[in-house]
Amino acid sequence: MADLSERFEHALCYAAQLHVKQRRKASNVPYVAHLLSVTGLVLEYGGDEDEAIAALLHDAAEDQGGEATLAEIRNRFGARVAEIVAACSDTLDDPKPPWRERKEQAIATARAADPSVRLVMAADKLHNATSVLREWRDVGDDVWQRFRGGRDGSLWYYREMAVALASDDRTGVTRELVRVVAELHDVTGEPWPDRPEQI
Repeated sequence: MADLSERFEHALCYAAQLHVKQRRKASNVPYVAHLLSVTGLVLEYGGDEDEAIAALLHDAAEDQGGEATLAEIRNRFGARVAEIVAACSDTLDDPKPPWRERKEQAIATARAADPSVRLVMAADKLHNATSVLREWRDVGDDVWQRFRGGRDGSLWYYREMAVALASDDRTGVTRELVRVVAELHDVTGEPWPDRPEQI
């Protein structure tokens, strides 16, 4: 069980400040709800304080200031947290590269990532995929209009990330990710012939 210190409290406040005006895609849900959910998953699956702080801040550099924010994270919370955040960021460039290019790079990063990065990535993707599945039950295929990759691109991305992360899972979080992504494929009628056998 992770012992959480004042560092975690500071990270919680910092994350809330950074994302205070941000909302979840096509909703009025404060973005911090996602950060708290991902952090909860990281802790539930055995993450330590650095991993929990990185979960709180996993989108901070990408969405709220790029390299300058990453440097601030390193200064406030240390190199290990900053390295996890950097690995979880699709890009720190502004403007961002094309969607497919960013996602292919994220998948490659996941395949080569260390266990701490994999844990935070898997928790992030698990919460996102669970949210999409819940929204699909409410609005059906209209849910895919909210995403740059559309239906096919989004399913491809979740599928490939689940496979990349499932290749070396220390906690079981990616087994849950595979189950949710498989359910997303089932409800949308999209086959997943190379679904990992580990679940």
